[in-house]
Amino acid sequence: MLISAENLSFGFQGGSLLENICFTLSEGDRVGLIGPNGEGKTTLLRLILSELEPESGSLFRKNGIRIGYLAQNGGYDSRNTVFGEMREIFAEDIRALDSLRALENAISLAREGTDEYRALSAKYEALNRRVAARDSYHYEVRIRTVLNGMGFSGCYDQPISTMSGGEKTRLKLCRLLLEEPELLILDEPTNHLDIKTLFWLEEYLDGFKGAILTVSHDRYFLDKTVRTVYELENRRLTVFRGNYTKYKQLKAEQTARLAKEYEKQQEEIAHLQDYVDRNLVRATTAKSALSRVKKLEKMELIEKPCLPPSPPRFSFSYAEKPYEQVLDVVGLDLKAGEKLLLKGASFGVKRGEKCAIVGDNGTGKSTLVKEIARGKNPAVHTGRFVKIACYDQENANLNSENTVLGELWERHPLWDQTRVRNILAQVKLDAGDMDKKVRMLSGGERAKLALAVFECEGGNFLILDEPTNHLDLPARESLEEALKAFDGTVLFVSHDRYFINALAGKIVELKEGTIFEFKGTYDEYTAYKSALSAAETEKTGTGQSAPAKKAGDTGYRTKEERAAEARKRQRVREIETEISALEKEEADIGARLADPEVTSDYQRLNENCTRLEQVKNRMDELYAEYETLL
Repeated sequence: MLISAENLSFGFQGGSLLENICFTLSEGDRVGLIGPNGEGKTTLLRLILSELEPESGSLFRKNGIRIGYLAQNGGYDSRNTVFGEMREIFAEDIRALDSLRALENAISLAREGTDEYRALSAKYEALNRRVAARDSYHYEVRIRTVLNGMGFSGCYDQPISTMSGGEKTRLKLCRLLLEEPELLILDEPTNHLDIKTLFWLEEYLDGFKGAILTVSHDRYFLDKTVRTVYELENRRLTVFRGNYTKYKQLKAEQTARLAKEYEKQQEEIAHLQDYVDRNLVRATTAKSALSRVKKLEKMELIEKPCLPPSPPRFSFSYAEKPYEQVLDVVGLDLKAGEKLLLKGASFGVKRGEKCAIVGDNGTGKSTLVKEIARGKNPAVHTGRFVKIACYDQENANLNSENTVLGELWERHPLWDQTRVRNILAQVKLDAGDMDKKVRMLSGGERAKLALAVFECEGGNFLILDEPTNHLDLPARESLEEALKAFDGTVLFVSHDRYFINALAGKIVELKEGTIFEFKGTYDEYTAYKSALSAAETEKTGTGQSAPAKKAGDTGYRTKEERAAEARKRQRVREIETEISALEKEEADIGARLADPEVTSDYQRLNENCTRLEQVKNRMDELYAEYETLL
């Protein structure tokens, strides 16, 4: 056990934020902490880190636990270079290696067979064992692996003081990965990462030895990296076993089950109370009525399920349909300062297409959509009756000195105030927000205001640059649904792979100054890229890349070792097959428990609940065994 919370409660002046929070974090856990903005996720992290003290309850930490924490925008200042900063992590290893070299020199000067020679040799052997156990010989390889994976391959000698805030955050993450704490706490770790780096980070975390607790709005990242979801909602924490996709399924089943249980009990209470009201005053039935009163008094009341707050609602529409060819980019040269981003690039977008622009950081995605929206480049052509509406990730079009109400009303002065307020209310900017200055809004509130402004422009060609930034998961899903329902044309830049896959039917990739068009979803695009990479590998004659060897691994396996590995692989396949079958059975039971005919029949209800408990217990056993085999 690393961290354990029992009935943890905390609040700020004005009200309770967390109530009766219970959880346990153990070695090797992979946990995602989710919940709407403002529900207390960062507060819970600060409690775990001892930055805050609970009002009640208890929080236990393993003695001497090493915790690594990446805060949002949590970079740091240093006069060091990138590589020098990472090298400091391995100061003990470097000193040990220097001592080894000094001992090697001393041994070479000592006369063989003397007491001095034997003493130096023994000291060398002991130190070498410690160095080998820590893998100190390969510390530079470890540094380069992490730095290259996080996009710092050409920046080893760059002073940290010259880096942007996003680069400093990525560098802080590099340091945490290299320090390998027992518990790694990550608050929005995918911010500032391009898709290539995201894939690398997910693979690296898969092999991370410690436990991980992450707050993230990146649903792809959650699906790849977590095995348990902690949901903070209405001041309470609920634990769900599985990744984000599994959580969504279990959450829906739980909500339906609790609602039915509550409704059934309320019906029973009403029936009993009605009998009491009608029969308590009658002498012949008073005794029977009193027995029902006692039953009501002893009944353990089911709390009415708290519905989650409704997400913001977005809606996009337009007045005039454009011609078939909405956008033609032909022979575009694009620069950022002196840097050439695109040379002779061409692509097109047709009416009704939803097109995602992807590529590594620095390839010019945002610059490209800004150039298209500007509409003054002769290489960029828009069709007849095209009306562009543009969403900027920086929300730079908002006037920071305006009020929330004034920001929208000023753009549409002929609208009545009620209409303006209703539009803002739909995106969850309530009456208390109307007189706030725009500069006082949080990142999420600014994003929702900018989206309200954006949807009121009535564009038939929507151009969006990172529209999911600062939005919580319910808001992201609501925006997805609104854009999917929009029958116009959408061109967008996003690092949110879940969002891209849900919305895009076409991918435009920027790479090395060129544009590659792919007709299909994001999953189909990544599958195509993987197949292409495999084909190129085969073509070079190298075949499939061999798995990376651990330091000191010769690659040789005895017959017994190979047989043991084969048995382990076979058992892994068996477990995966059984888990798959159990998950299907669990879903089937969940469907039956939602059937009123089953819930009204006590025997069938009891049988299904008993079997559901057996299935979950068996899955827990299999997951535990699975983790030991990986």
